Amino acid sequence: MIKNDDVYMIGRIGRPHGVKGEVTFRFADDVFDRVDCDYLILSIDGILVPFFIEEYRFHGAETAIVKFCDIDTKDRAAALTGCEVYFPRSLAEAGGTPLSLSALVGYAIVDAGSGREVGRVASIDDSTANVLFVTDGGVLVPAADELIVDINTETKEIITKLPEGLLDI
Repeated sequence: MIKNDDVYMIGRIGRPHGVKGEVTFRFADDVFDRVDCDYLILSIDGILVPFFIEEYRFHGAETAIVKFCDIDTKDRAAALTGCEVYFPRSLAEAGGTPLSLSALVGYAIVDAGSGREVGRVASIDDSTANVLFVTDGGVLVPAADELIVDINTETKEIITKLPEGLLDI
């Protein structure tokens, strides 16, 4: 059984594409293309289910057309519309490529100076030029490279050198 802690969300399935079972896949992280993995995990009625990829092709910077094994009609593809798509953390971390920001959702943010845990990353806000970690407590922490001291994948911690006064706000 796949657990929520073992995966992270990388996108969502859109509408069917054509009549042979292909779907559009809007992604925030192209890890499925960078790391050798032949499946994606979809949330079906709250259950994480692996779907093996038969083939895919990019259809823009944030969209791909995906054909899953055994999904061979437009109706079967339509049943997947709106499903959240996840990727295994273990494969992303072992892939030899740097972790994407979306892979850090769920990690604890720890201030290097005080050792204090600020919160856990609930989401990433990349709507402005300054990308921010949004913690489960609502604290916004800059995701700037110069502030990140270390990322520990074993303890799932992001050690940061927080700007002075950030936690006093």
